Amino acid sequence: MQERTHPTVIYAVSACLLPTRMSLTELIRGVENHEKTLTAFNSDDETVGSLRTQFGDRNLTVRSETTDTGPDSYVVLSRESEFVTAASIADVLADRNDTTPEFESEAYRPILDHLDETMFTSYDIQQMIAASREIEDRAWRLGKGELHAGFQKLSILGPQMDIYKRLASKDGLEVHAYAAPDDDVPQHDTDLTIHVERSDEIRESWFVVYDGGGVDVNKCALVAEEREPRSFYGFWTYDPETVDWVLEYLNETYGLLAQ
Repeated sequence: MQERTHPTVIYAVSACLLPTRMSLTELIRGVENHEKTLTAFNSDDETVGSLRTQFGDRNLTVRSETTDTGPDSYVVLSRESEFVTAASIADVLADRNDTTPEFESEAYRPILDHLDETMFTSYDIQQMIAASREIEDRAWRLGKGELHAGFQKLSILGPQMDIYKRLASKDGLEVHAYAAPDDDVPQHDTDLTIHVERSDEIRESWFVVYDGGGVDVNKCALVAEEREPRSFYGFWTYDPETVDWVLEYLNETYGLLAQ
């Protein structure tokens, strides 16, 4: 890899030069409008109560049901009576508190669960970091493709530079960071591209998007907005079409180099 002596910095182009299309906020609203149901089958009241506590910050209805057939203690996620996915309750309730990227670890405990594209509400900083780490870890392990991350402000990007310089050191991985200017652009000697954007959307959004190295099953994204001070509302997704849409939106809206 050729060493850089100066960071690659892309500054914002005037919004009037950009095409009009759905924003990240509108994408989040679309997911928010489709509430899902999590049904716990053949589980006791205590377990169902634990599920309600676990997902109290999600746009999700939790209910219980008993059947004469089928395994005990499993959940089914549905949307408007349409099956989405199923999982064991043990997996869903597993403790997931690790917020440190374990890039060399053989076993990484994910924070993101099976509830793909289910809205979460009121996530704090630690929860957002934990969710982001899984996507960063996937990009590190595959070591190719594109990773795009929004940090809101340069002062927030600064403390994360060690992680993102390490990610950018992967020869096959193209890494982009987005932030509004409130501090100096962090210096580095890696292939990390920093997009400095004077956009309210960038100031208010937290996102981590990975294109899976071009492989659909590896694509994933976390998209959220700060609606209250340091409290985030959004969703994560493994749907390749949604991931592709977010990447296309970022490239079209913030990928132009100012003249």
